[in-house]
Amino acid sequence: MTNHGENAGNPENADIVGPETHSTDPLDCTAYEGHGSDQQVTLRTPAELADALPYLLGYRPEDSIVLVALHDRDGRGRFGGRARLGIPTNPDDWPSAARQLAQGLVAGSERRGTRPQQMVAYVCKEPERGESGRQVMERLRPLAQKLRIECGHLDVPVIEALCISEGRFWSYCCGNEGCCPSDGTPMGLPGTSVLAAAATYAGLQVRGTLRELRARLFPWETGAALEQEIALDTAGMALVPRILDETSRAEVAEETLELAGQVMQRLAGASPVSGTLTADLRDDQLLTHDEAALLILGLQDRTTRDRAAEWMEGDEAGAALRLWRALARRCVGPYGEHAAAPLTLAGWVAWSTGDELEAREALAMALGADPDYLFARLLHQACNEGLDPESVRRCLRAERTGRAPAVTTAESTRRHRSRPAAAADSTSPRPAGRSDRQSGTRVPRPRTPVSGTHPGSTRRPRPTRAQGRRRGSCQEGTNTGTEGES
Repeated sequence: MTNHGENAGNPENADIVGPETHSTDPLDCTAYEGHGSDQQVTLRTPAELADALPYLLGYRPEDSIVLVALHDRDGRGRFGGRARLGIPTNPDDWPSAARQLAQGLVAGSERRGTRPQQMVAYVCKEPERGESGRQVMERLRPLAQKLRIECGHLDVPVIEALCISEGRFWSYCCGNEGCCPSDGTPMGLPGTSVLAAAATYAGLQVRGTLRELRARLFPWETGAALEQEIALDTAGMALVPRILDETSRAEVAEETLELAGQVMQRLAGASPVSGTLTADLRDDQLLTHDEAALLILGLQDRTTRDRAAEWMEGDEAGAALRLWRALARRCVGPYGEHAAAPLTLAGWVAWSTGDELEAREALAMALGADPDYLFARLLHQACNEGLDPESVRRCLRAERTGRAPAVTTAESTRRHRSRPAAAADSTSPRPAGRSDRQSGTRVPRPRTPVSGTHPGSTRRPRPTRAQGRRRGSCQEGTNTGTEGES
């Protein structure tokens, strides 16, 4: 089964307006321009560098390798781009991960016209059962050394390499027991440092851990997941023949967009609640299994997905983002690969509305669900390179105004499903395998047989997987071995 978690092959490179630092110790840093004047913070020790990491990323990383670039500016240093990858489980993959991370960050910085002069490296991982933080530090020492070697090959020295684990940090570059004891140094309480105060003053927030950020987009693992999977099976039986027919394909697109508009209006009208978890649970309750199935499968069509991407700004954007998150959570079981569409839409809306952090995570997860999803790859690259999303918005606005009156959340409740469909897209629809993922419609194949003369009209009781194998059923197998169109 595919997992729309992190794709370790996609480093996140982006300029960060952060503290400035000298190349020698102590590190004088200028941070967070705004409010009429520069706020200056001095980072003098490894402890202060360890404390700075969540403010550079916007969240507390877990199970991560992080590189942060340092640039010289008028004799002062400045934090620049950063890159993060998950720590590969197999140590044999560490050299290639370190090489990819270092080369990706340096190349990204050069594309933006500022080659780094130095690097700060971090490895962050919590202990396994029965393991101590110090043992984690020793286990990851070869990885930290690989990072230093790869950066050295690029003539960008690592001036500090830190391990953060179990609420403590260790320096791989300092052997002085007086300042860097072998048992590690406790991290300060979150939000109590001078840097935390400066970040708060500048309006920067640390949004929990990476796991908490991604939890809003991960598929359900509750008992409701089975009900959603059955709804997806049933909807697929009805929709696949219609999507394969060029005439009815346009009707499916209109129905999908109309339903999406109705759900968005429902979400927009819901009473506000506090807390992301509570808000997501509320949104889940406002979306039925059948509605989610129809939307997930309908968005596998490229043209439909592109039109849905037009809900990207103004009052529509907030409700659209909530809907795409909710649909990503419904891509359960064998339908994990289908999450590439709603995850990409979530990443696009987040980027369009200025939330680059969620945009990068959602787009990276889309590529984790389907590494060949071209729309996610292009957006991820553009976001990482610091491009302005306005150029994409202009294209989508032009598409919207060039068609017949577009579907809006207000109009969607007034339109009738018998409305004549728009002209079909000239692209001939066909089931999309890996080889033609960029050219047509991704059509989900039903995993369970049905009876009756009309596809999806009746449905037999869902057999177990073992029963399906004994009967030689047409149940579709899940993808294995690959983690994660156009």
